[in-house]
Amino acid sequence: MLDYHDDLRLAHVLADTADAATMERFKALDLKVETKPDMTPVTEADKAAEELIRTSLQRTRPRDAVLGEEFGTEGSASGSSRRWIVDPIDGTKNYVRGVPVWATLIALTELGEGGDQPVVGVVSAPALNRRWWAAKGSGAFTGRSLSQASRLKVSRVADVSDASFAYSSLHGWEERGMLDGFLQLTRSCWRTRGYGDFWPYMMVAEGSVDMCAEPELSLWDMAATAVIVEEAGGTFTGLDGRPGPHSGNAAASNGLLHDRLLSCLTA
Repeated sequence: MLDYHDDLRLAHVLADTADAATMERFKALDLKVETKPDMTPVTEADKAAEELIRTSLQRTRPRDAVLGEEFGTEGSASGSSRRWIVDPIDGTKNYVRGVPVWATLIALTELGEGGDQPVVGVVSAPALNRRWWAAKGSGAFTGRSLSQASRLKVSRVADVSDASFAYSSLHGWEERGMLDGFLQLTRSCWRTRGYGDFWPYMMVAEGSVDMCAEPELSLWDMAATAVIVEEAGGTFTGLDGRPGPHSGNAAASNGLLHDRLLSCLTA
C-alpha cells in the first residue's frame, strides 16, 4: 500500500496558509465580492487562497496537476497521474454573510479505475476552529494538528427511523424533479437538519449525522470529503450509486443506510 504521509503533511501546510488568508478577510467591511457566470459569488479571499495553494504546489509538487474552482486546471499529471483538487472556500455565501460555516477543501487524487480517485483529503474550517483529514488506508481524523487528533468513525445506526439526515436546501431537489423522494426520506427519518456545504459530510464521518446528500456538486466540492467519509468507515457515492466523487452529486452515509438513502432519493 502506498504511503501518503508526506502528501498529507503538505496538505496541512497548504491548509494553514489558506486559513491565514481567509481569516484575515472574514467579516472585513471592504471585502470585494464578484458574481461568476454561474451566478455564484466569489470573493478576493477565494482567489487569494487558491493562488497561495497553487504557488506552494508549483514549488513542492511541480509534476502534479492542479484543479481549482477559481482558476481551472493547470499542469499535466501525465508523468505521475496525480492531481490536487482545491476549493479555496466551500461555502462562499456563508463567508460573505459572516456565517462561520465555510472551509478550504484540499484533495490529492491518483488516476485509477473510473477516473481520479481521492487518496488524501483535508477540510479546514478555521472560523469553526475545526479540521478533518484522511489518507487512503490510514484512517480519518479530526483535530488541529497531526499530533493532536482523534480518529473518526461513522455511526452504527441501521434504521432510517433512528437516523439523522442532513441536506443543503430544498430547491435543488425540486429543480431536478426529485423533491417527492427527498421529502419521503425526511418524513422517515428521526431528525433532519439543513447544515449544507462540507459540514454534513464531516458529521457523517464523525458519527453525529448518519447520512446526507446533495443533488448538484462539482469535483472540488467532493474530492476531499469523499476520502474522509470512506476512511471513517462510511460510503460516498453519487445518487446513481457510482462510488466516489464523479457523478455531479453526492450521497454519503454510514454504509448501513446507503441503499435506503439512494432508493428514496431516486424513486
